[in-house]
Amino acid sequence: MIRSLFFAPANRHDLLAKFPRFQADCYVIDLEDGTPPAEKEGARAKLNEAVQMLRAAKLQGKIYVRINEPVSQHYIHDIEASVACDIDGLVLPKLEQRDQIFPISHAIARVESQDKAKRRIEIMAGIESMRGVIDAVPLCAAHERITSAFFGAEDFAADIGARRTKAGDEVLYARSQVVLAAKAARAIAIDQAVVDIRDDEQCRLDAEKGRNLGYGGKICLLPRQVEICNEVYAPTAAEISHARDLIAAYEDATRRGIGTIDFKGQMVDGPILKRSEAILAMAAKLEAGK
Repeated sequence: MIRSLFFAPANRHDLLAKFPRFQADCYVIDLEDGTPPAEKEGARAKLNEAVQMLRAAKLQGKIYVRINEPVSQHYIHDIEASVACDIDGLVLPKLEQRDQIFPISHAIARVESQDKAKRRIEIMAGIESMRGVIDAVPLCAAHERITSAFFGAEDFAADIGARRTKAGDEVLYARSQVVLAAKAARAIAIDQAVVDIRDDEQCRLDAEKGRNLGYGGKICLLPRQVEICNEVYAPTAAEISHARDLIAAYEDATRRGIGTIDFKGQMVDGPILKRSEAILAMAAKLEAGK
């Protein structure tokens, strides 16, 4: 469950130190876009220091590192530095080819074979280009370590030369393709960022749209966006109550030999039952994590 994916630059330890103040499901130390070119080598050298600082703070969420894209000169160096740290996963941006995953998987396997704690490092795939979207289905299923994938709307729009709008119709096809590909691979689907960082209403509206499309969470650029996304991607009290009543009514009908029921004017059968069960399962996870 990743409702909120919160980024901060790897070269800004002062900002990383603020992570514990915010209840994100996953925190990302960003070696890529967030760290200026001249700062990348220095940030990488101090990456383990940053991770140890966050582990000492006992963060509740997972800790990932976003490395530079596969065509970057920093790619292999970022991988080696990252897997040497006590992290939960790597964010692989701008994934376009299956073989781009192999350096990561080999580095992780080598470290895990030497790790007495037997921690497992996951991969989050970034689908953010024309080629990535076109091949999103095989890319999301390219390796068992890929447990989540995100859609990068800004990079994708720049790649195809689209004009960005608040409605987002220009990226709707790609956005839908990525969530479908992630879900087909049984991976968590994480939605695009809202770059209008002072527009809370736009963040909420876009998060609602993402949830309606099937996404489980969203990229967050500010603490306020974390709060909004944690709320939007969690079931409401009304949804939980409705799900409980629906399941109870369906189970009662099943005991009487009825497979399809009319529940409050809605026809209910197997697929709708599954949605209600998923709502209660997520609510239980959130309650257990308090």
